[in-house]
Amino acid sequence: MKIYLMGYMASGKSKMGKELSGLTGLSFYDLDEIFEERYRIGIVEFFEKYGDGAFRQIEHQLLLETENLDNAIIATGGGTPCTDENIGFIKSQGISIYIRMTARDLFDRLKRVKKKRPLLKNLPMESLEQFIGEQLAEREPYYLQADYIIDGSLNDPVIVADLIKTVIG
Repeated sequence: MKIYLMGYMASGKSKMGKELSGLTGLSFYDLDEIFEERYRIGIVEFFEKYGDGAFRQIEHQLLLETENLDNAIIATGGGTPCTDENIGFIKSQGISIYIRMTARDLFDRLKRVKKKRPLLKNLPMESLEQFIGEQLAEREPYYLQADYIIDGSLNDPVIVADLIKTVIG
């Protein structure tokens, strides 16, 4: 069994994935952490040096490598599922779950950590919520292709992980 957790940045994919791993005994993998460990560079620094396009190519390759995993929970990056090829791959490999949040809820989380997020780092605070809303609107058609949609605004990874466990059986 493979479970892919999808959603916008700061939706809680990593925290919920770790909790779900503890509840199910499945191994947990975070594509962003794998990237940073393998390439020995932070994602923000990589974006600054090489740009979004180079990152998305590597991210795609890392996603394809999950084909070799069994009994795994995979937290994707926020943009990972947002191509036809990537969402198709995810859907062919396992169960997909979209952790859905509103732009306002995401703004409340991201305003405190925007310097750690490459797409947000240089945005003025007054533009942040609008940017999140616009990008979420672009990405949601991919996210909504998930097998299950879970409300991430509950703000408790334990509760959400338990809900996911219940939903997937």
